[in-house]
Amino acid sequence: MDRNQVTGLVLIAALLIAYAVFFQPPEEEPTNTPANTEVQTPPSETEVATQLPAEIEATPETPTQDTTRADLTEQYGVFASGALGSNRQLVIENTNAKFTFDNKGGRVSAVELKDYLSYDKSPLILFDSETTSQALTVATTKGNINLSDFYYTTSSNNRTVAEGDTTTVTYRLTTTDGNSIDQIYTIPGTGYQIGYELRINGLRNTIIGDYASLAWQSKMKRLEKNLQDSRNKATVKYYTLADDVDELKALSTDPQQEQVSEGIKWASFNYKFFNTGIIADRSFSGALFNTEVPATDSTVVKNAAMNLSIPMNDLYGGAKFSYYFGPNKYKALKKVAPAYEDNVYMGYKMVSWVNKLIIVNLFDFLQKFIGNYGVIIIIMVFIIKLALFPLSRKSYLSMAKMKVLKPELDKLKEKTGGDMQKMQQEQMKLYREMGVNPLSGCIPMLLQMPILFAMFFFFPNSIELRQESFLWATDLSTYDVLINLPFTIPFYGSHVSGFTLLMTISSILYAWSNNQVSTVQGPMKSIGYVMPVIFMFVLNSYSSGLSFYYFLSNIITFGQQALIRRFVDDEKIRQKLEENKKKNANKKKSKFQTRLEEAMKASQEAQKQKQQQKKRR
Repeated sequence: MDRNQVTGLVLIAALLIAYAVFFQPPEEEPTNTPANTEVQTPPSETEVATQLPAEIEATPETPTQDTTRADLTEQYGVFASGALGSNRQLVIENTNAKFTFDNKGGRVSAVELKDYLSYDKSPLILFDSETTSQALTVATTKGNINLSDFYYTTSSNNRTVAEGDTTTVTYRLTTTDGNSIDQIYTIPGTGYQIGYELRINGLRNTIIGDYASLAWQSKMKRLEKNLQDSRNKATVKYYTLADDVDELKALSTDPQQEQVSEGIKWASFNYKFFNTGIIADRSFSGALFNTEVPATDSTVVKNAAMNLSIPMNDLYGGAKFSYYFGPNKYKALKKVAPAYEDNVYMGYKMVSWVNKLIIVNLFDFLQKFIGNYGVIIIIMVFIIKLALFPLSRKSYLSMAKMKVLKPELDKLKEKTGGDMQKMQQEQMKLYREMGVNPLSGCIPMLLQMPILFAMFFFFPNSIELRQESFLWATDLSTYDVLINLPFTIPFYGSHVSGFTLLMTISSILYAWSNNQVSTVQGPMKSIGYVMPVIFMFVLNSYSSGLSFYYFLSNIITFGQQALIRRFVDDEKIRQKLEENKKKNANKKKSKFQTRLEEAMKASQEAQKQKQQQKKRR
């Protein structure tokens, strides 16, 4: 392992350790917090700038049966006809989900995803009436009216929608003056996206505001085993008309609030592997977003809220939206709305392109033919390492050349007597004569780094690995437990991840293999053995699929180096370098070499002048 590779590994370690400081996931068990804990809502005194009417501040209480007709008319005006009633639930199922509707508010009150289970193997209820609420508020001649407080009527009955078919559910609130408000849902036979149309018929003389406010609050339920990791990934995301996807800070433990005054196409409550979102056919005029971590409630990852502003002119003509209640599958989300796939985090921009263009497509292709995801990871490693083999070979040959030149480098060190600048000049001269590029071993490694980092983000965020078992790992999307410890080790945890342990051992083996041809001496040589131990602490609570990938990658790389070593003859390399020396004896320096030597001489001269000035003082 040469100096360039050591530097690369140190940089990788620094980035991974910094990432782990925020993402280290301690294990926590659910507490018996009552399910009806109050949902965090935006502060009532805060309004969406320039979007919501100033008079919309509060929502009137739901009336009781004891309220007189006259009182209801006085309070609600023409909406009094919907003030009294009893709630009735309607269940519509398709192949993938079960949608529950309430006639109070005419809204979706619960969604069950039939293809998934929660971390405790119970049915995965993405949300229900106890963990989510909506309020559609308008300004009227009678004050602020929450249209979600009223009882709507529907002629639909419980049913299952067949694949390839669709069904429509219409909820209507008929006012006393003969006008109405319709909420129309279109549910397909498959999928997680349903259509939604909100139409106000008439009422222009009753509704006086220019905007309606759709306030959606959610207690984002805990769906995964690793609570801290789930909280680190849960947030509110949104997409503006400026083609910009933004979000509230997911890693922060402090309450987050963000007000957006520009047009918004969609917004979502984004979990690690799932999301619930609303998409506008036109756009929302503005929004206010909030998140908060409920420190004492381990059944909820975050309390979140969004307050969306809708132009009333859109509603009079019938505003169209759609809801998405489903998994964060990258390719599926691309079909939902522009940039909606960004609900799946693919890493920093410098590496996300690798996941989006290469890894996702390779993974999707393999899972069409292979049902075991451990086997898919094995095949992926072989394909990627085969594609990178030319770079690995070039890097190894560079180290072999440096090893052959080591005797000459040692002589130069003795000749220069510890003068570093003179040593550098002599080294550059030797490299030029021998036709050796000292960067040729570093560049192949740098070219491989985007894939290394891409995997670091792909496996932990891939829902396809969720609850998929392989060997002793019961869920490749989170950490595997080989041994449960009776105590907790700081920065490590209370368990031993088997795949992380194997990755550590293989990394040490790989470091030993590199040291057989490396010219690095002294403490720098031991870094190759220290780094795997650091990674063992960092990755112990990460995706077992990621650790398994790195383990296999190390083993195959070790095998590749062993194969290359069989066909690399140090004596032949020496002969080649001597031939290069003869060819380059009278060869002119390149412009780059000339400039580099001039820069080194100038630097050396500057240091000499500084030393002389110090002596004069």
